[in-house]
Amino acid sequence: MKTMLVFAAFALSGVFCIAQSPNTLTKKEKKEGWKLLFDGKTTQGWHTYLRDTVGSKWQVKDGAIVFDPSQPAGGGGDLVTNDVYENYELDLEWKISKGGNSGIIFDVQEDPKYNATYLTGPEMQVLDNIDADDNKKQTHLAGCLYDMAGDSTVSKPHAVGEWNQVRLIQNKGHLTFWLNGIKTFDGQMGSDQWNQMVAHSKFANKAFSDFAKVSKGKIALQQHPGSSGWRNIKILVLQ
Repeated sequence: MKTMLVFAAFALSGVFCIAQSPNTLTKKEKKEGWKLLFDGKTTQGWHTYLRDTVGSKWQVKDGAIVFDPSQPAGGGGDLVTNDVYENYELDLEWKISKGGNSGIIFDVQEDPKYNATYLTGPEMQVLDNIDADDNKKQTHLAGCLYDMAGDSTVSKPHAVGEWNQVRLIQNKGHLTFWLNGIKTFDGQMGSDQWNQMVAHSKFANKAFSDFAKVSKGKIALQQHPGSSGWRNIKILVLQ
């Protein structure tokens, strides 16, 4: 019996060893060409929008990039990648605080003439669907193409404080979103359908005249009310 218990203990420890650690790539992923955008320890590869450094509200805690609104004023702003991406698959995990709000904004054109990332980049919404103030409109729910497409039938985030899995693909302007394995959007930027969605959104305002005009740019994690956490951020550039 003792021998069997020892064997079982080794078997269990082996299972735990096989499980992938956060912020790492498997051999298969490395062979396929995946790259980590977050090493689990630093904000290397990122900066605050229109700045050279990372603001103090963005910190690394327990293997995650965390937006901490309790930090002193002046340390905020959206966090953006140093590099520009065009055709890619982006995978990541996020979690949000009670009542929290954030987003993944992409195709960001970082230029001083645009004082915010969302003036040029579309957004995949990150939200506490239950208690966030911005939960009144269906296209504002978690996983949706913000203010343009999606509703509660596809927005199925996990409970506050739990990790949610995102898969976002942009390939020659074709966008496909998944949240927790559920497809939340599939469409072509610049198509008639896309232009109709823009025309019926807040992005029809002249302040957004350069919104989503280029399917290439930087990727941003949005500063917004509440605390957000981000990990397992990885990208596969598509040929």
